[in-house]
Amino acid sequence: MQRVLKARQLVRVLRNSSSPILLNSVSRIQSHCTFEATESCLNFSSRRGYFTSGTAICGSYMQTKHNIRRNVCQCEKCSMMLKASFSTEAGTVESSVATESVKELYDKMLKSVVEQRSAPPNAWLWSLIQSCANREDVNLLHDILQRLRIFRLSNLRIHENFNCALCQDITKACVHVGAIDLGKKVLWKHNVYGLTPNIGSAHHLLLFAKQHNDVKLLVEIMKLVKKNDLNLQPGTAEIVFSICSQTDNWDLMCKYGKRFVKAGVKLRKTSLDTWMEFASKIGDVDALWKIEKIRSESMKEHTLASGLSCAKAFLIDHKPGDAAAIIQSLNQTIPDSRRQNLMIELQKLVADWPLEVIKRQKDEKRKELAVTLQHDIPAMLSALPNMGLNLDINLEDLTRKEGVLS
Repeated sequence: MQRVLKARQLVRVLRNSSSPILLNSVSRIQSHCTFEATESCLNFSSRRGYFTSGTAICGSYMQTKHNIRRNVCQCEKCSMMLKASFSTEAGTVESSVATESVKELYDKMLKSVVEQRSAPPNAWLWSLIQSCANREDVNLLHDILQRLRIFRLSNLRIHENFNCALCQDITKACVHVGAIDLGKKVLWKHNVYGLTPNIGSAHHLLLFAKQHNDVKLLVEIMKLVKKNDLNLQPGTAEIVFSICSQTDNWDLMCKYGKRFVKAGVKLRKTSLDTWMEFASKIGDVDALWKIEKIRSESMKEHTLASGLSCAKAFLIDHKPGDAAAIIQSLNQTIPDSRRQNLMIELQKLVADWPLEVIKRQKDEKRKELAVTLQHDIPAMLSALPNMGLNLDINLEDLTRKEGVLS
């Protein structure tokens, strides 16, 4: 009967809301469901009578309880559908209606748990997850997960959560339909769904944030990762650095970079390259050398990106000879197939990088850095032939009228 009362409370909330839509339908459904549950109880009692033997009373009670549960279950399903209709997060009409295949699977699993009191086949749950096509499908998925958890605890005495693979697939389903708020619930270590949160689930959400350049979502997910003690992985840093680079957020990249290093995460070459390239782009030499120290502890040779980033740092530090030495070393270590890439990146260093790094400096430092680069970049290039490296680099972009001194 408590569930019937909850259905009535839902109706009262809907009546008090600003939307008058469907209130008559709500009332009819609530009245119909409550009437059926009550009528089932009264009819059975009247047939048996109030004064019967102990066995009859027990049988009457169990049958009545079963009837009420069945009718209340129907009422709950009606309420859930109505609640989805009033949801402000349902962007379209289609998203507020569950697909037929998902609804059928949900009903079968619900009948198995509530009426038959038996565990549904695992294949049904996996099929339901894979069939989710909109937000209401995911709502039904979360509802049946909560019911399954209660059933496993009360009937099967299974206290363990569902495995990590299931958790990741549920997160993937949430991301697929854009139900990110439901996906974030999967990351909580204490949840009502019996799910085991893991960093793989967080990666699905982070990839969604990357796809949409959503820094706010990135911050929210990383807070959940920290709060729920999920272990950071190299893949986490890869995605986070990529988002920070795409959104041009250096401060956030440094913040999470320190967090990854402190947690002992072994950063991938690509992650370090992204971090160092960003540092050289904004001219933060101190940060770049700290990152280079981290890189050198795990990798002996430079990548093309890390080597050129160090060369740029030497140029900012007014050391063109050291910059030339780095480039010579790169030319000797990179595969022949990547030599052409070195030429392209050096041309970018001359044509694009000076303007980018000067633009990001404070006003009082721009002129000083411009003079330094205009002098030291040609000096670096002129030192390369003496080291046995002849490169054909166009200096027009550096010395043109609208160049670094403009």
